Amino acid sequence: MKKNEYAIIVAGGKGTRMKSTVPKQFMLLNGLPVLIRTLNTFFSYSKDLNVILVLPDNDLITWQNQCEQYGFDKPVILAPGGDTRFQSVKNGLDKIKDPEGIVAIHDGVRPLVSQDIIGASFHLAAVHGSAVAAVRLKESIRKTDQHKTKAVDRSEYRLIQTPQTFDLKIIKPAYQIKEEPSLTDDASVVEKSGHEISLFEGSYNNLKITTPEDIVIAEALLKS
Repeated sequence: MKKNEYAIIVAGGKGTRMKSTVPKQFMLLNGLPVLIRTLNTFFSYSKDLNVILVLPDNDLITWQNQCEQYGFDKPVILAPGGDTRFQSVKNGLDKIKDPEGIVAIHDGVRPLVSQDIIGASFHLAAVHGSAVAAVRLKESIRKTDQHKTKAVDRSEYRLIQTPQTFDLKIIKPAYQIKEEPSLTDDASVVEKSGHEISLFEGSYNNLKITTPEDIVIAEALLKS
């Protein structure tokens, strides 16, 4: 029997690197807000998906206004954002009362994620317990310290993306551990709690909207 599927969309960015007063999740991308684009793709993957949207309280009015303006009426469960991503994800997980299921955790500012990647993450997490999207490095990298640099083998490294998808029996207990600065994503939390992480092939198109250049690139990808 197929387990229930959940998605936690984390949208707590402030847009500081965007040099904008508008949080990046609410910026327009080819005429549609970034966050609504992200959510639409998840609902296109499955109408039965249970979607939890994590938003800071002071962004709720902006969110409600954009829903009305752009006709977004799909059912989402709202969870309050925390001071850190760790706390925000934990708040989202607290909204899930089902003892069994699979949950994909995704950045609200990755609007170009594909339905295929979402589907693959759920399928693989059901088999392996975890499925984290990742891509290979395109460029050479070097390790640095205060005094010297050293070339390293880029084939041994991956750039980590979202969705990061897990069995609820793994991810919910994992988020009971103490928060630390080194826990920068969900995979690091699960790994810290004693589980191995399974990676799968993401996409270079699945970029995170962080800087003004990212909006330009994302618009070009949409047009192509």
